Amino acid sequence: MADLIVKAAVKDELDEMNVASDFYEALDAEVEELLEDAARRADANDRKTVQPRDL
Repeated sequence: MADLIVKAAVKDELDEMNVASDFYEALDAEVEELLEDAARRADANDRKTVQPRDL
């Protein structure tokens, strides 16, 4: 899957913190899992639209 996060946005959000290069890969995997779970929940509720409540 393509990168789901924007590294520059993460770095900006973390402000003055240093970010390890492998942090981005781990964060991307977490986001991917979150999206998959939301899609499963929407599907289980017979919807094609993922909504905030699916998170």
